[in-house]
Amino acid sequence: MAKQENQDDQEYKVRATALRLLARREHSRFELSLKLRQRKVSGDIIDAVLDDYEKEGWLDDDRFADVYARQRMDLGYGPFRILGELQQRGVNRTPECVDEMTEEDWCERAVAIRDKRFGLADLSEDRDEKVRQARFLNRRGYSASQVERALEARAD
Repeated sequence: MAKQENQDDQEYKVRATALRLLARREHSRFELSLKLRQRKVSGDIIDAVLDDYEKEGWLDDDRFADVYARQRMDLGYGPFRILGELQQRGVNRTPECVDEMTEEDWCERAVAIRDKRFGLADLSEDRDEKVRQARFLNRRGYSASQVERALEARAD
């Protein structure tokens, strides 16, 4: 009998912890599972709780990916960085908001982030500065063609 009570008590704690974490922000199933495993809880209990939360609609990887991608896009990150970060969080699908973006949209975002950070000065004579700005945009997750287009942009 004591073992069953302990099992129920642990499941209750896992449910409360998971719900508290989800109340703060969206999490992927992988992230939430990782955080609960750090609390030395049995994997069977975690899986059962997370399955229930997915059925209830409280845990949804698609919703998490969409929210996360939109936040990162608003911060000026490019498609490669966003998709890479999502994969690190256990989401291997491309969110709809990223799919909807065209190459031209990403180029415009790269130009805007370059303008905000460095301005749109002519870089044809300053190779070192051009390389520095290209590295910055690459780290932000923009493709080579997007970076090239952003570096070619000039202030009106």
